[in-house]
Amino acid sequence: RLLLSIKADLENVTNLLPENDAFEFFFQVKCNSCHETHPNVVSMNRLEERDTSGGKGNTAHFVWRCGFCRRESSAKFDPASPVQAYTADSSGKFAPCVVLDCRGLEFTGFEPRGTWKCEGTNSGMKFTEVNLEGEGEWVDYDEKASLPVSVMAVEGQWSRA
Repeated sequence: RLLLSIKADLENVTNLLPENDAFEFFFQVKCNSCHETHPNVVSMNRLEERDTSGGKGNTAHFVWRCGFCRRESSAKFDPASPVQAYTADSSGKFAPCVVLDCRGLEFTGFEPRGTWKCEGTNSGMKFTEVNLEGEGEWVDYDEKASLPVSVMAVEGQWSRA
């Protein structure tokens, strides 16, 4: 089991979360058998499950066959650990985001691509189109609180759960 913790600099926003369960998480993956890192970033979401070759009815959110040693590996989101919101109190510090159950692989990198959501710290105004593509930064204006809002410098860190 691996825990992805994230860190971001939040300005006047809180409760940063992926937009929905179909959100694609983008990770760098490494084979635990031959220790080779896949050259491309891979993605997975909480809705799609794929069959594994481990027997009838075995599924995972991510199934991968290493291009070097040909070993099949898989990963699943831990159903007991929903994605946790990144709050203003954690701004600038790593905080838990999501737990994955990994078999034969480990994730070594994280890219915060895709659409996230958050809300104004003072106003509660909902921001549903927080796009972190490209620079991994988002800026807007909270009209209810008359304040600039931003999500900057998003990073990920992996540890054992």
